[in-house]
Amino acid sequence: MALEDHDYLKICAQLASCLSISIASARRQVDLAAAKQGIRDLLGRKAIAESLLQKAIAREKNDGIASAAQFDELLAALAHEENFMVED
Repeated sequence: MALEDHDYLKICAQLASCLSISIASARRQVDLAAAKQGIRDLLGRKAIAESLLQKAIAREKNDGIASAAQFDELLAALAHEENFMVED
């Protein structure tokens, strides 16, 4: 089912930007949350997307660090792990 509502896509794009993920991933998060709650209509999905966006914005404000910066920090190699390889 292709949901092509402009407002819905805009909210998903804002969520994706806030979380530093793709729009498709943001839409998947909304779809999963909607499925868990049994919501199938567009208005319900918009509400869920808006709720997820507000939670992401609040988390970013509370933590004082952007999701992208936090992700970059998690990906940084420690000095003793720099040359570690699992396989060739």
